[in-house]
Amino acid sequence: MADHYEIDNVDLSILSILQHDAKKPYTEVAKQAYVSSGTVHVRMNKLEKMGIVKGASLDLNLKTLGYTVGSFLGVYLSRSSLYDKVAEQLKKIPEITSILYTTGNYSMFVRIYAKDTDHLKSILHDKIQKVEGIERTETFVILEETLNRSITFTQKS
Repeated sequence: MADHYEIDNVDLSILSILQHDAKKPYTEVAKQAYVSSGTVHVRMNKLEKMGIVKGASLDLNLKTLGYTVGSFLGVYLSRSSLYDKVAEQLKKIPEITSILYTTGNYSMFVRIYAKDTDHLKSILHDKIQKVEGIERTETFVILEETLNRSITFTQKS
């Protein structure tokens, strides 16, 4: 595949359909996009090779699974050059769902899900605070999440 492959309206249509339901069979996607299922297959392979599509994921309702406390953690590092080393340690903590390198007051922002506040306290005290390079943290409990989505793509005009 050429490095200069440009995304067109067919690609955007396929992406839009699958963003709404990643489990939708390619035959159904093809009907909605007015193309053949072979075209959907070929286009998805190209989009994956380009790194635009990174695979499919399962969107879990963590609250139903007992993880009722979501929070963000602002992390102050003793030196910002420790980011990669600290991030590698934080990746080992299963309750952490995202790690972001940021500008501003915090060196990092981390998203955590815990079963309850005692569990959150345990994660903070027994796991996160013991990571070498973390100077201190500030926790923000999520009261409600109204929106969590990817960018929705529309066709080019």
